[in-house]
Amino acid sequence: MTNVFIDGQAGTTGLELASRLAKRGDLTILQIPEDSRKDLKARSAIYAEADIVILCLPDQAAAEAAQVIGGKCKVIDASTAHRTHPDWTYGLPELTRTQRQKIASAERVSNPGCYPQGYLLLVRPMIEEGLLKAETLLRCNAVSGYSGGGKAMISELEETPRDDEAMISRIYGLNLNHKHVGEMQIHSGSEVRPIFIPTVCSFYRGMTIQISLFSSELNGHQAKDVHDCLRRRYESEKFIKVIPFASSQPLTDDFLNPIGCNETNDMELMVFGNKEHIHLIARYDNLVKGAAGSAIQNLNIMLGRDEKIGLN
Repeated sequence: MTNVFIDGQAGTTGLELASRLAKRGDLTILQIPEDSRKDLKARSAIYAEADIVILCLPDQAAAEAAQVIGGKCKVIDASTAHRTHPDWTYGLPELTRTQRQKIASAERVSNPGCYPQGYLLLVRPMIEEGLLKAETLLRCNAVSGYSGGGKAMISELEETPRDDEAMISRIYGLNLNHKHVGEMQIHSGSEVRPIFIPTVCSFYRGMTIQISLFSSELNGHQAKDVHDCLRRRYESEKFIKVIPFASSQPLTDDFLNPIGCNETNDMELMVFGNKEHIHLIARYDNLVKGAAGSAIQNLNIMLGRDEKIGLN
């Protein structure tokens, strides 16, 4: 049995994690009294019992906890605190062909952000294969369910009447300095910070990432070339599904529903376009593949177990 402590179990990601891990017979989920959840000394005592700690905390609290956790205990940090830190391994197994091995041998893994995952898995293969130059200027739009905003946003949206049109979709990050942008640049291999504009919508969970390009930005490569690049890269991946080129398979009456991958750890990658225009889409569940499921996948890799355990 492996002792696992979810520090921050009462948060959105922590609750999703606890629910999924509680069903497993190979793990013991360590608990802390409710009134000690914010007591670092009490939490430190639990760290000493754990084989692996998953931090589901605000950034500052996660950074403080990481300083206290002893060397014998492995750590997965679901916060933003260490995602670009050189001493932490970035926990996106599909990022490169060697990333999974790095995670397997790591002591400290930083779980990726929900938005960056789709962006990275679309952009990085194009740069690595030479279709896209690292200095190309990139633009990305995203749509997410409101669960990604944490307890405050969840409470606000759930108390708002569903006929309040102002709450149906809200664009944010308009200072063009969203906290995920640095992570998106560094781990994509790009030399530039992308323009990233997210939108939060009135559905609970689900996410799409969209990137538009001109073939002239890809040295004349067209949409089918991009699709073939992604298909080659992810053909052996368990959770990444490259949809057939320009397929209507994921559409309903010509519309793409952001919640189509909900309750799964799957990410669907799609390419649409023509001779001049290319449009890339990633669709996944922001709470599973985007957060808790990603942490479970990393946990399985770090423990040398099948990546699919707890994610079927």
